Amino acid sequence: MFETLKEQPADKILMLMQAFREDPREQKIDLGVGVYKDASGNTPVMHAIKAAEKQLWESETTKAYTGLAGDPAFSNAMIELVLGDAVPRETVAAAATPGGTGAVRQGFDMIKQANPKARVFVSDPTWPNHLSILKHMGLEIVPYRYFDNETRAVDFVGMIADLHQVMPGDVVLLHGCCHNPTGANLNLAQWKAVTDLLLEKEGTPMIDIAYQGFGDGLEEDAAGVRLVASSVPECLIAASCSKNFGIYRERTGLLMAVAKDAGAQKLNQSTLNYLNRQNYSFPPDHGARLVSMVLADPELRSDWAAELEAVRLSMLRLREQLASELQRLSGSDRFGFIAQHRGMFSRLGATPEQVETMRRDHGVYMVGDSRLNIAGLNETTVPILAEAIIKSGV
Repeated sequence: MFETLKEQPADKILMLMQAFREDPREQKIDLGVGVYKDASGNTPVMHAIKAAEKQLWESETTKAYTGLAGDPAFSNAMIELVLGDAVPRETVAAAATPGGTGAVRQGFDMIKQANPKARVFVSDPTWPNHLSILKHMGLEIVPYRYFDNETRAVDFVGMIADLHQVMPGDVVLLHGCCHNPTGANLNLAQWKAVTDLLLEKEGTPMIDIAYQGFGDGLEEDAAGVRLVASSVPECLIAASCSKNFGIYRERTGLLMAVAKDAGAQKLNQSTLNYLNRQNYSFPPDHGARLVSMVLADPELRSDWAAELEAVRLSMLRLREQLASELQRLSGSDRFGFIAQHRGMFSRLGATPEQVETMRRDHGVYMVGDSRLNIAGLNETTVPILAEAIIKSGV
């Protein structure tokens, strides 16, 4: 039966990782992989996570399954972190998932179960896995304009124009903060305009928030999500703990379904339990338990928040350094957008040919659409990258 299988397209980022590893040049820079790295090129374990792991090792007495939706303490802690008091807790159903990707997948599954004919409006561009999963599941994808390649800012006029096509039963996928791959975010007034339009069109928002705390701060990065959740009758929110807790390999995420009332929440919760059972049964618990411990302990939470803020500020400094260096070399302000973007990524606006020139001539590795990972830089490599960008004609 397997003779009928077809070769699937290779993952471009994984191919880029392999090419980087095989490059013998010492002065090479990896800006492709979406993983935070410190100045020495390591992805560190956060202090609070290390402390929680030690506590867990000393106190844990069983590795028995948690519930189908995971440990309620994890759901409660994450709902509070993402939503604050924006909506009543009794209206939110939640299920732990293997990473933010698992939350996205389960969200799409819930959409398909509720309305197999739903169209999913997706920003152009978006995280490639959004499109891959939707295509694999057979859900119709409708792109909406999001990024202006000239200004490297949000094309809000185009976005609103395209979202006027939304019909009742459609879903609009939004990035909660630190848009991947562009780094260009909606401001709060724009979030309000999108929310008003969705209310008018009776579209359902689904928000993917994978970088809370990496942009303007924990509370600031959640502001758009909270505005939407408190304004619409129902929405889905997929949250990831990989970046802001640094637990990539623990695969820790949460899918939230916000309902209009507690009665609808019960149906949503049973649906999420069912979907987990059909997919992987019980979700992983180790990373989720560490997150719960950190958020519940005032000392650990304070330590974690301080370290996360240091990570955020280090990326902002790198952005400002790169923008300044490019201004010096180019004699223009055309790269000022880099300092205005937020999160790990910016889309540079280079052509695939220019990206290839940077790789070939300067050992700078980034995705072909010119998405670069700011966290892959340090103070020493910023001038090298700036020179490569200018010499490659960007």
